[in-house]
Amino acid sequence: MSTVSLKSDRPSAIAEFWYYFSRNKGAVIGLAVFLFVLFLAIFAGVVAPHDPDTAYGSAMQRLPPAWAEGSNSSFLLGTDANGRDLLSRLIYGTRFSLFIGLVVASLSALAGVLIGLVAGYVRGRTDTIIMRIMDIILAVPSLLLALVLVAILGPGLTNAMIAISIVNQPHFVRLTRASVLAERDKEYVIASRVSGAGPLRLMFKTILPNCLGPLIVQATLAFSAAILDAAALGFLGQGAQPPTPEWGTMLADSREFFQSNPWLVTFPGLCILVTVLAINLMGDGLRDAFDPKLKRS
Repeated sequence: MSTVSLKSDRPSAIAEFWYYFSRNKGAVIGLAVFLFVLFLAIFAGVVAPHDPDTAYGSAMQRLPPAWAEGSNSSFLLGTDANGRDLLSRLIYGTRFSLFIGLVVASLSALAGVLIGLVAGYVRGRTDTIIMRIMDIILAVPSLLLALVLVAILGPGLTNAMIAISIVNQPHFVRLTRASVLAERDKEYVIASRVSGAGPLRLMFKTILPNCLGPLIVQATLAFSAAILDAAALGFLGQGAQPPTPEWGTMLADSREFFQSNPWLVTFPGLCILVTVLAINLMGDGLRDAFDPKLKRS
């Protein structure tokens, strides 16, 4: 009776996770903002008031936001340098930014975790070679290395995502290797090895599930870093190419109008700032939820 009651009173894993996550108010706010951005990305075709690639006026007649003099109420945030609705382009830009973050974080995590597992489990010369390569990648500034890789591969959104994935990969390798080194000699791993489990089973079914907490947090940070790096490459003309409504490309297209039409630069910059900040706040909440020391306190 008492055993059953104790089991029934224990909160579920989801309820326990939300309890520790919700203690961080900034993380909750970040989650709300991220869900709003995700909603805009999914339903951009419904929410956006205009087509993002259609010019509704000449470049010489850039409309200011709706609250400024000489505006048009049909264009709440005005029009860009080519007469396209700025609000619609910002909304469609959420699709590209979240898509870039998802693809880059997934590629970086997949490759980094696999390499880190091999390095931490095999050890020896293999571990040394892998980690020295990762050290070389980390020794070069990330944006500079991404620029070099894009220059080799050619400008474009796909090549930019590949370059950013390579740049972010060493963080997953180092984190996975450190987690594997901490787990590989524990009693449950030794028991699985003694019972006949092979190397692949030990790496992927025994060790890896116990390393997922910090990897999920790192994936969140890689998500926001990818959005920033993609915007930087787009601003430098090496990422998404016009007329793609990507926030960094929109900044590049509008930089010459910074003084005469500051809203063209302000709104894309704010979108990048708010989205990246929200994802980083979520990462802090995930760190708190997965931190066993916090749960014991």
